[in-house]
Order: sequence, then C-alpha cells, then structure tokens
Amino acid sequence: MDVKRDILWRVYLCFIGIILLCAVIIGKAFYIQQVQGAYWEGMSDSLHQKIQEIAADRGTIYSDDKQMLSTSIPQFDIYIDFDADGLREKNGKRFKKNIDSLSIGLANLFKDKTADAYKQELLSGYKREVRYYPLKKNVGYRQYQALLKLPLVREGRNKSGFIPEVKNIRLNPYQMLAFRTIGLNRENSQNVGIEATYDSVLKGTPGKRLVRFIAGGVAVPVDESADIEPQNGKDIISTIDTHIQEITENALMKMMISNQAQHGTAIVIETKTGQIKAIANLGRQKDGSYWEDLNYAIMPTEPGSIFKLATMLSLLEDKKVTLDEPVNLEGGHWTINGRTVNDAEDDENANTVLQAFEASSNVGMAKLVYYAYKDHPEQFINHIKKLGLGNLTGVDIMGERHPFISTPGSKVWSATTLPWMAFGYNNLISPLGIAMLYNAIANNGAMLKPYLVSDIMNGANVVKHIDPVVTRTVADSSVVKLLQQCLYGVCNDPHGTGYTLLKDLPFKLCGKTGTALVANGSHGYADKIYQSAFAGYFPADNPQYTCVVEIVNSPHSRIYYGAAVAGPVFKEIAQRLYTLYVRRNNQAQYASLDSLKPTKMPYSFIGSADELKTFANGFGIQYNGNIPANNEWATLTSDSNATDKLVATNIPEGKSMPNLSGFGLKDALYVCENLGLKVNIKGVGRVVQQSLTSGAPIARGQLINLQLN
Repeated sequence: MDVKRDILWRVYLCFIGIILLCAVIIGKAFYIQQVQGAYWEGMSDSLHQKIQEIAADRGTIYSDDKQMLSTSIPQFDIYIDFDADGLREKNGKRFKKNIDSLSIGLANLFKDKTADAYKQELLSGYKREVRYYPLKKNVGYRQYQALLKLPLVREGRNKSGFIPEVKNIRLNPYQMLAFRTIGLNRENSQNVGIEATYDSVLKGTPGKRLVRFIAGGVAVPVDESADIEPQNGKDIISTIDTHIQEITENALMKMMISNQAQHGTAIVIETKTGQIKAIANLGRQKDGSYWEDLNYAIMPTEPGSIFKLATMLSLLEDKKVTLDEPVNLEGGHWTINGRTVNDAEDDENANTVLQAFEASSNVGMAKLVYYAYKDHPEQFINHIKKLGLGNLTGVDIMGERHPFISTPGSKVWSATTLPWMAFGYNNLISPLGIAMLYNAIANNGAMLKPYLVSDIMNGANVVKHIDPVVTRTVADSSVVKLLQQCLYGVCNDPHGTGYTLLKDLPFKLCGKTGTALVANGSHGYADKIYQSAFAGYFPADNPQYTCVVEIVNSPHSRIYYGAAVAGPVFKEIAQRLYTLYVRRNNQAQYASLDSLKPTKMPYSFIGSADELKTFANGFGIQYNGNIPANNEWATLTSDSNATDKLVATNIPEGKSMPNLSGFGLKDALYVCENLGLKVNIKGVGRVVQQSLTSGAPIARGQLINLQLN
C-alpha cells in the first residue's frame, strides 16, 4: 500500500510540474508576442536581405510633330518611421518641437484634414512607435517638393523619419486623342497599342541593389556602391500628327453623334510613305458618349461597295472588260441562282462599265464578275489574295485580326457567293487593309506597308529609323491609270455617287462610296444595320493623303448611305488637310521664303530667352537689345519698318495671372504649372486667349482655359 501511495505521489508531482511548465511557456509566448512583438519583428526584418530591382524610367512616345502622346510622371507614397533614431533622440525633443508647425503645413498642403487632426494622427503614430506609418499616397511631384520644405521633413529622412516611395504612373496628355492606338501602360491590366507592341523598347532594363528590410517592410540599401543602375527605356517617335489626328477625330465624332452610330473609324495615310498620320476609333458607350474603346481600324468587316475597286482591278487585269464596254444594269434588279441583286438607285444613263462603277451598281459588278469567272472562280479569288487582302497588313501594332476571303469548296461557298463578293460581301477585310489598296492606286501601283513608328531614340540619338516598305505592285501601270480614272469619275462625274457631295470643293479628289448591310450576331441582318464607308485620296493630280472612313450605324437608321454618312467625314478631313498642308506646301500658290523676311512682315514671339536667341541666330535675324543672363523669358518682335528687337520679359511670380498671349504651348504650360494652375487646352499653336485675365488673382488648383490659334 505504501508503494502504491509513493508512486501516486510521484505521478501527481510530475503532473503538477508539467502544468506549471506549460503555464510558463504560454505566458512567455504571450509576453513575446504582445509585449515584445514589434521588437522581434524588427529584428527579423533587419536580418532579412535580398536583391531588389530598381525600376527603369519608361520611355516617352512622341507624335510626328514632337508632342508627348504618352509619358511617365512620378508619384509618391509618404510613410513615417516613428521609431527613427533622430526622431526619438533626447526623449523626442525634435518631434515635439516641430509637431504643431508640421501639422499646420500638412493641412495647408493637402487640404484634406485640419491641423488638429494631423497633430492627433502624428501623436498616435509616435506613441505606438509605428515603423512604417502610411501618411499620404499618390502625392504629385509639386506637392512632394512642397512637402520637403515643411518643418521637420526638411531635416532629412534620418532625423524626420519621413520615407518617400516613388513610383511612375503613365499619363496620356491628349487623353482620347488616338488613345487606343497609343495605348496606356497600366498595372494589372492588358496593355494595347504602341505601348504594348513596343513594350520591350519602352520599359528599359531594371537595375539591382542589395537591401536589408527593417520593420514594416522598409528596404534599406546595404552597399549603394555595388548597385547596378537601371537602363532607362528608349523614346519612340510615332507617325501620328496631333493636328491631323485632331481634325480626323473631330470630323468623325460630329457624324457619330449626329447619326447616333454604334462605332466608326477614320484613317489618314501619307500616300508616298505609308505612314499613318491619324487613326481615330470611336465606340458608343452605355451612357451614349463616345470613347476610343476598340481599334476598329484593324478589325475585319464586310467592306461593301468600296471593295469594288478590287473587283475592277481583277476584271481589267485579266482583260475581261474595257471601261467603255456596254453593260445592262437590268433596271437595278438582277436575279441569279434564286437570289436578287439590287441597286440602291437605278441610273438609267449608266450604260458602260465605267458608268456602272461610278454609279456603284451592284448589278453591274455582280454580272461582270459572274460571267467572267463562273467557270473558274478561283481565278478571281487569286486576284484578291495577290492584292494582299487575305493577309494581315503587318502594321506595327498588336491586336490586328486576320481577314477572311471565301474560297471555292469551303463550307461557306454557295452558288451566289461569287456575284455577292463582287460588291463587297462574303469577305471580311479591315479598314486598314482597304486603305492599303486605295493608297497603292494613289501611289501608281506601289503598295506600301502602313506603319505607326518612324524612329526609336536614345536621348538625342536615333537608335533605329524605320523606312517605307513597298510590299508589292498591285497591277501594271496601264491598269492603275484606268482605276484612277474610275475613282476620279465617282467624285467628279455626274454619274458618280460622290459627285453631289464633293462638286463644290476647290480641288479634285478620287474615291469610292460604300454601303453594306452588316450582321448583328444571332439576329443576322434583320436589324437593318448598315455600314457606311468612303475610301479615297487627294488631291487627284498629286495624291498626298489616303483616307478611309467606315461607320457602323444604329439599327434601322434613317440615314445610312456611304455618301451621306462617311462621305461628309472624308470631305471635312480632305478640306482641312488640303488647306493646312497641301496648298500651303505648293510654292506656286505662295510667296517665296524671301518675301516672308521680317522686312516685309511684322511679327511677335514670346517664350524662353535661350530658345528665342537660338531661333534668331538660326534664321540670321540681327536684333537690338540685351537679355540678362538670369532672365528666363523674352520677346522677339519686328515692326513694319523691319526693326528687330529682343527684349527681356518678366513673368510675375505670386498670386496674379500673367499675360500668356503669344506663348507656345510648352512655355505656357510651364508658367501655369509653376503657378499651380490646372490647364485645359483647345487648339494648337500659340496662345490667343486665356480664361483668367492678366493681373487677376489666382489660387493653386484653379482651372485656366487656353485657346491656341
């Protein structure tokens, strides 16, 4: 019995000991976690090292006229290490001395909280010894520069505990202008356009550094001398001209709104080079507004009557017809294999092949193709493929969809496929593909590859220059001249579908109207959705630009013919480009350079003093006046007596608005942003009007509207 009691006593003693040991362990664990947790986390972080990437600055995308289309700007996330040695030394004397003035400065700078609220926030973080307290995110560069001047912060990172984390965000200064084509580099989102296509060129090569992490995840460099510096991305010069793009987009937008169209695209190509000068893509949003949502220019559709140019090329190349050959249009209705081909209008005076093309007769084209190729339809198909219409255009932008050409023997081929192909159905071709074909005819048969980037730059050095590329010759010169005659007749002969629209123009152009009934998903063609199109080039005698406009209208739209919807867009673009570029470049219509010398034409320029000196010296202008070395701005003027003067101009700093008349956009933006103003710009050129008058009081964040000439 004594042995049993002795064993039980020992067991109980061990059990009590285990319980006490467990209690001690649990207590110690609680103490370490709750009381010493921050200390040990900091210790863990301080022992953790890794190689960290240093982001490279992404390159800028410029327009052909050297405007920024997409660029990176810095933003800052501001954190505070409340346990920084300099902040807590001498019992926090530095922190306590500056907290009131710092709180007032933060409240005035960010204007999101009162000074008292900021003070309580800072005191709370200091009391809890937070190592990585997030004070403010997405701080702009100007605000960050002002932050660095505030009390305590200006004493530096080690003494203030303020930790800035810089990040670059991508900005498109022109917003919607060619937005889908340029693209926008965004985190956690699929990139498109030039940004995506040339990503490897723009993003550069990241650098590397060895860092040690302190509490809160703050990375501290271990040995900055061993850092591998990043190689910044290269800049890209695109072929887009912002002025032509604006003209194109505005013309398209007006028609889209007035006709409540679903989506549309307009493309302008420089005829001699294949450079895309403008590419507008507008889609209707749920709220009824329009935005560059998809790149419709590279999305294949049934082209309709603008495809008849390819039809005529095949017929003429194979010598199946001549332009003066008679053709019976059957009163505008022709039944073949159980289906009826209809013309939009019956032109009783259209009796020849040329007149049938000018009048855009579906019956004429269908009959000619059917009787010429019914026994060997692959001969017609091979012509289309020879033109490259069955291939991608090769434009330097991601996302281009492959075209579709119906072929004999395929599942979609039927007894009526061939005649319907003649006037633009049963094929899917992108507007850019059509633009290539029309540009080839304008370029005397040479088909050029369209492209969007002309140069890749590393600083001021050209790393790569992209030259025009001829992909093929579409037909011999005799056939091309006949096709040019056909396109000229559409716009300038009374038979032509574009004659009424274009007859009042002071110059001649060539083109083709087109109207196609398009399918609407599972609804098929029942919704009566029409695609309106106009494709052509101008001026007719010496083509400078090729333009294609395609607009998909809303169901059951009252106005849908190509000449009525796409035609006015084409006309407006052609008129403005002719006035601004083509006619201006014709030296026969303008005075010689000598006649524009200041001796005969008064002028006035205002801007950067250094740049005006460079300008004057470059043009050999001898001017009176001296500019002090420290003077930033100047005015260069000449009166009717040809007296040239370069005089200093002072731009007042402070809270009053300066006079910006005559400033270029770059200099005007510089002045306004230095004053803390938000700028809204309309037009191009130099400032002619400003919404805030000269001398008016201004405040940071105020909006100013600038009208350029």
